Formats: sequence, structure tokens, C-alpha cells
Amino acid sequence: MKTIFGNIVDIHHREIFYGSIEYNEKISNITKINIERPDKSYILPGLVDSHIHIESSMLTPCQFTRMVLPHGTVAVVADPHEIANVLGFSGVEYMIENAKHSPLKIYFTAPSCVPATYFETNGFVLSSSDIAKLLLIDSVVALAEMMNYPGVINEDAEVISKINAAKALNKPIDGHAPGLSGDLLMKYLSKGISTDHECSTLEEAREKLNNGVKIQIREGSAARNYESLKSLIASNPDSVMFCTDDAHPDDISVNGHIDKIVRKAINDGYDIFDILSACHKNPIEHYGLKVGSLRENDSADFIVVDSLKNFKVQSTVISGEEVFVNKRCNFDIKPSEVVNNFVEKQISIEDIELIGSEIDFIKVIKVIDGELLTDVLKYKYETDSGQRIKTSVDDDVLKIVVVNRYNDAKPAVAYVKGFGLKSGALASSVAHDSHNIICVGVDDESIVESVNHLLKIKGGLYATDGSRHLSLSLPIAGLMADRPYEVVSNEYSSIVEFATKNCQSVLKSPFMTMAFLSLLVIPHLKLGDRGLFDVDSFGFTNIFDIK
Repeated sequence: MKTIFGNIVDIHHREIFYGSIEYNEKISNITKINIERPDKSYILPGLVDSHIHIESSMLTPCQFTRMVLPHGTVAVVADPHEIANVLGFSGVEYMIENAKHSPLKIYFTAPSCVPATYFETNGFVLSSSDIAKLLLIDSVVALAEMMNYPGVINEDAEVISKINAAKALNKPIDGHAPGLSGDLLMKYLSKGISTDHECSTLEEAREKLNNGVKIQIREGSAARNYESLKSLIASNPDSVMFCTDDAHPDDISVNGHIDKIVRKAINDGYDIFDILSACHKNPIEHYGLKVGSLRENDSADFIVVDSLKNFKVQSTVISGEEVFVNKRCNFDIKPSEVVNNFVEKQISIEDIELIGSEIDFIKVIKVIDGELLTDVLKYKYETDSGQRIKTSVDDDVLKIVVVNRYNDAKPAVAYVKGFGLKSGALASSVAHDSHNIICVGVDDESIVESVNHLLKIKGGLYATDGSRHLSLSLPIAGLMADRPYEVVSNEYSSIVEFATKNCQSVLKSPFMTMAFLSLLVIPHLKLGDRGLFDVDSFGFTNIFDIK
């Protein structure tokens, strides 16, 4: 039997007292010691990320575990739809199997939209029968974010079949409906949608809350909505959860995971028990997670922090094992299998040229730093002697290219504003959700160089300033590395620094922002491998379609 003493944070009785906890795998006894609370460490329930894509950390589940245990995370609800888009059912099985070797309590949701839409090319399709099989797995606790809200609203038979499979097992259905409101929102929610992590305004969140939706306050690497939604912690403490959604390794390892959001909320003066509801109690209850909450007979899952102000994690205990202490993680990791899906090919400059027309203006994607939403910009372009449309460094209107990695097809080409590159190009095989190759560049030579490098190594990130270059390889599905998180974090930090200093990108997270420019379910204008896509009308458009 193990015993720990400290200031115990009891979230169920909303009190803090000095006492002792006796435990092995489960907590056998909690004793209140009636003395004035000494200035010692605090023992409290472990933190839970209610919605994350582990693949976005560019790490396997085991390496992801090593990265988040020092930040007090004891459980996550992970949607493996990134790898599912590349490898299908076997990709989800890969994540579940790898997670079995991790002490972190990793729960999964069954990817509902693989592909996200049928307007793009991905590696595999997950059918409603596949989803029904996945939902039977114990560690699969919900149907993942239903991004295909037009399919829900229009009662697409396959979409409804997936929803009904979750309902039959009494498993929650996660939502994904940025900007949806009014009658369309009501119709979407009527099918049983229970959460949403895409709210970017308080007005949007309140409309969904008023209709019974749990709001997941997201603070990721590209999309950060805490500042807009934080007042819900006090006004709706039982209906909010914290999540990171998509977080890159350098962000987590340097700034923190869910503990980062907790510190923000503490510093903003919110009640510690309301905060702990958002990062522990609410996700456990909503998803039915088998995670202890510092009660007798609960699983011994808890963390020790230095104070309720600094919130610096000193140790993390899961199922009675001290898996992080003295700045070290205490579990072994076996080598990860490398799995992938790439077609061998190369592209040429001729493949990405665009010729002007009698129309003097083109439609341009306008990125918004820190948001997944984009705007639409009308731009008067110039051509070279061959009537090819030119990029403009001065106007920050650059070329964006998406190359199908699963088939030998002509690249999709458009224009984008907001990256601020002065030279070279950035490319990535992390391109939500189908994960084709995406590239933004100042000149065609740099774009072709960047894309062809990633096609050759079968996945990763690449940056060039026209003379020098830097790359990060992601051999597992073109999404994850087979290396320790410290190495990947440093490599990622280096390539982001190269993109901002050498290529002079003005974005906080240029690779993350670029990765979402091919996600055709988030408004307003995106580029998939089959062409420019108007999310509002949910159909293809072209650069000359100016209204």
C-alpha cells in the first residue's frame, strides 16, 4: 500500500483539505487531517483532453504519452481520423494497438467522416459497417466529430446509419459545425449531436449551449478560442470541456497541454472547481471514461502540483503507478512499426502553371492567423510574357498547390494571401483531412522542389528559402515520426523558425495554418486536390469565378 500526504482537492464536495491518500491500483482510503492546511503540494484529479488528434502532434500514441504526462494529463479522447484517411480501418487499429503500450488512458472515437467529403481524394473510406465494428471496441467511446453537416441535415443514408450505430450503443456523437445556426443548426442537432469544438464566438457557443450541446473550449496550435469563450467557465460550468484538438509537438512540450488552459483560467480568476469540471469531471461523465476522480474505490489517477497558482506538475499517477516524477517518465517504449500509403511520382513546373483570362481579377484564399476559417479576397493579378498568372511578394499573394498523393493526378492550383513569405516555399503531407501534399510558395521552382522532396521521402514537412532548405520526415502514414518526442519537437521548432526567419512567414504557426487550407468543411474558401472549393455553397468554384 502506498500513501501520499498533501492538500487534497475534492471536486465533488468542492472543498480543499489537508489529508492522506492510501492506494495501490485503486484508492482504498482518504483521510482528512484536521490541521490548518500547510503550505505544501496539492493533490487533485488528473487532466483530461476531451478532443484531440494525436497524429497532429506528429507522434505515435506512446511518444505522445511521454510528452503530456509531465503536464498532468491522465486521459485523452482521441479521434484517429487523420490516419484513417490515409490507411482506413487498419490505421485506426494501428493507433489502438500502439496505445495499449502506453500508461496514459487513451480513449478513441470512431472516425465518422472518412473522407471528410467526397469532393477530395483520400486513401480509404470508412463505411457505416466499419463504424459499427469500431464502436464495439471497448476503448472506442463515441462517434467522432460529424463534419459532414450537410449530410446530417439532408439525411444522407450512410451518415444516418453511422449515427444510428452510435445511438444503438448509447455512445455520444461529437459535432463539428462551425458557424451553423438557426433552423439548419436545429436540424443538425436533432440527430443526436452532443458536442462542438468549433465555436469561435460567444454568440455561436451560447446558441449551441441553449440547445443542449456541450462546448469544447479549444486551445490548439492554430485555432485558439479560449479568449472568446472563457466566460462560459463561470456561466456554464457543467457544459464546457477543454480540448486542444490539433496541437503540434513544440507547442505542447514548451507551453503545456491541458495544464496550459488551466493556468490561463486560474490567472483569469475563475473558480478552481469550475475549471476542474471543464478539464476532468465533464469529459469523464460525458464519455463514460474509466478515470478516477479522487474518491475511495476510484482508480488511483491523480496529479500533484506545486500550487493552485503556478500549477506546475510535480508527479502524475495513473492506475496507482507514478508514471511521471522528478522530471522523468517511468515506462518503456518499444519501436513503432512504420506504415504508409504513397504513390511514387514527381511533378513539374508545367503542372502548376495557371494562364490568365479576359477577367482581370481572381478569387484568393485569405488566411486568418490563429483561425481555421478563411476569407475570400478579390485580387487584380498580373501575367508574365507567357500569360501565366504571377505571384506577388509585395501584395502577399502567393501560389498554393495541392498534389494527390494516392493517385497520379494533375495538381490543384490557386492563390492565397496571409503567409507573408518573401522567398521559397513551405510544403507538408499533413493536410487535413485527406493528407495530400500541400504547398505555398513564392515561385514555381521552389514549389516543385518542395513537393517532389516530400513525394520522394513519402511524407513530412519541407521549407526552402530558395537557396537553403530544411525538412522533417514523417514516415508513419506521412503524419507521424518514428523518433522520440524531444527530437521531433526540436526538429519541428527548427523548421518553423526557418519558415518565419528565412522565408519570413508572418504566421504564428505557418505549417498548422497551411494544413487546414485543404479542409473542405470549414468556411469559407479552401483548396482540395480536385480544385478550389466554396464551403458556403458546398461545391467547386474557380479562381475566375468573381461575384
